[in-house]
Amino acid sequence: MTKHFLTSIVLLALTFSALAKDKDYTPIFDGKTLKGWTQLNGTATYRVEKGIIIGKTKEGSPNSFLCSDKLYDNFDLKFDVKVDNGLNSGVQVRSQTRGGPKGRVNGPQVEIESSGTKGAESGYIYGEAAGGWMTPKAKLIPHKHFKDEQWNTYRVLAQGARIQVWINGTQISDLTDEEKLKSHPKGFIGLQVHGIGKKSGPFEVRWRNLEIIELK
Repeated sequence: MTKHFLTSIVLLALTFSALAKDKDYTPIFDGKTLKGWTQLNGTATYRVEKGIIIGKTKEGSPNSFLCSDKLYDNFDLKFDVKVDNGLNSGVQVRSQTRGGPKGRVNGPQVEIESSGTKGAESGYIYGEAAGGWMTPKAKLIPHKHFKDEQWNTYRVLAQGARIQVWINGTQISDLTDEEKLKSHPKGFIGLQVHGIGKKSGPFEVRWRNLEIIELK
């Protein structure tokens, strides 16, 4: 075996090792407390039970958000979510507040919505208090990749102006929005409990295994 060949093997092993290290996800929820997270806007409640963040609606409340204290720009985010039928939810990315630290949450939101009988818009990207749907209308095609009343695995890959979303391994979104990158280049991750109508609910949404890789 030549010295050159041995050197190549060593370099290849080091490369694979570096790639493996780069792909290690870091938890952003400790599984026990809401340390590192701050609730903004509405009065929905958030609690932790058995490694799960549970958000519960409150009648009369506007949209509520449990937001990471840390800000992120480019990242690869994974999480599991389960939502009660009848409740719309979402996860904010690169989001911010308007009107001060406790002001209105705004920015890109990855949609969470039960499929129902006709399918729905889970995984598409909405501009929460930021212009409405970012996903073009022609691509807002209802689908059933979101499993109702079950845990669903999301992956959100944000790199520059491009945001991609997968649900249970199926790609739902591949959106490039240069203007939104200019206005929202970096921000918090926020777990939304949507407001509900009178005499409806209460509903709950649950998140677990929130993990991230920060990208350059």
